[in-house]
Amino acid sequence: MCPSLAHNDEELRESLAPLTKRTLRLCHTEGMARHIENLAALKALVGEHIGYSEYLEIDQARVQLFADATGDQQWIHTDPERAKAQSPFGGPIAHGYLTLSLGPVLLPQIFSVGGIAMGVNYGANKVRFMSPVPVGSQLRAGVKVLAVDDISGGAQVTLETTFEVQGAAKPSCIAEVIFRYYSA
Repeated sequence: MCPSLAHNDEELRESLAPLTKRTLRLCHTEGMARHIENLAALKALVGEHIGYSEYLEIDQARVQLFADATGDQQWIHTDPERAKAQSPFGGPIAHGYLTLSLGPVLLPQIFSVGGIAMGVNYGANKVRFMSPVPVGSQLRAGVKVLAVDDISGGAQVTLETTFEVQGAAKPSCIAEVIFRYYSA
């Protein structure tokens, strides 16, 4: 059991429960805002910004769950009182990699591609964490299609994904993420 949960804090357990009971979906394949007919249609969108997700609240329970999963228990993320008193951010902030890991939650709200049997994460060319994501803030993602390259059985897709905190002066994270989509 995770050390932070070993003390039987029922309130924390209850607040984490909704974060651990999610419907699983294929990344980028169902319930999206914009449907792109197929890989050829996606290729025609290279260079275009294709939309934004809804905002998602970043709460302390989500940050703690990520800290427990990764072992990154740094106080700027997990100790709200100390973070309010001692951090330059005025309170706790989300982990940079938590922000990046929300791509599979937020990107399906932006688009889907038809004719795909499966998609897999292939990596990232570049990731930058440029400003904090404060606990309690609202975060969204925006996507620009950078490249769609043919591969055996499908396409390698590079997306510029920008994570933004509502009302912030600059993005929290900009990442060139790569997916491989395999045709049905």
